[in-house]
Amino acid sequence: MALAPLYLSREIVGASTAPFSQEIDARWLMAYAGGLGETDPCYYDTTAAEGPVAHPLFPVCYEWPTLLALRTLATSDQMATRSVHAMHDLVLHRPLRAGETLRTTARVTGLAHRRAGTLLTARNDTVDALGRSVTTTHYGSVYRGVGFEGADAGEQSARGAFDMPSGAARLPVTVPAGLAHTYSECARIWNPIHTDVAVARAAGLPGIILHGTATLALAVSRVMRHVHVDPRAVRRVRASFTGMVPLPSRLTVRVLEATEGPGYLFDVLGEDDAPVLSRGALYFGLR
Repeated sequence: MALAPLYLSREIVGASTAPFSQEIDARWLMAYAGGLGETDPCYYDTTAAEGPVAHPLFPVCYEWPTLLALRTLATSDQMATRSVHAMHDLVLHRPLRAGETLRTTARVTGLAHRRAGTLLTARNDTVDALGRSVTTTHYGSVYRGVGFEGADAGEQSARGAFDMPSGAARLPVTVPAGLAHTYSECARIWNPIHTDVAVARAAGLPGIILHGTATLALAVSRVMRHVHVDPRAVRRVRASFTGMVPLPSRLTVRVLEATEGPGYLFDVLGEDDAPVLSRGALYFGLR
């Protein structure tokens, strides 16, 4: 279905939100892990001194309300359902802890023309009660059928994909039909294109699709299990989203050791062996 053209203003580059505070409680940490099907006891151990371990992708949960606030500042309600997650680059300055209160601020960092519409990039900065950095995320969304006048503005994200060598390990991942609904509730990330088929089709999609962050989280989980990495050691996760994941699906994660630092490169293939996630990387440090 063709989408009516809409337009953004280049003046939104630099727009930012007020800090948004949230408590990271154990229930939320456990629900996120459970929604991903995690079975490692570390994600559910409320007897541990620092509580249940946070999944490396958990920051997407507390960043979501701030991203919604930024969308309200920078885009229209009519554009909201046209947004598709395109890229993600998360830096974890330290592991999260249950019970702490964090403050997140989001800022529009760039606009770029893309064949499908406009890539809007944002930066999320999260600090603890003492103002110390906890996570930093560069987040990109393509607004399908949305344009803007003039040249690209602000920061630009990297494009393209690397070729995964034929010797990379191939790891299967099964995505059940109801995962988008489960993930929405456990992550507390609500976007109706992932759960409401009528809204998804009105937005020009063939049906509901899995959240990009869910695809990335499943891939990260599969890589960590394969290479036996402690989730608390993860310090950076990045990826580009290059395809939609319908529900249900059977995915394949390909992974190999990185050469530029302690970590692993990965991508994710859909059922037709076409990439749905590219340029994936997971880096870690010692605890």
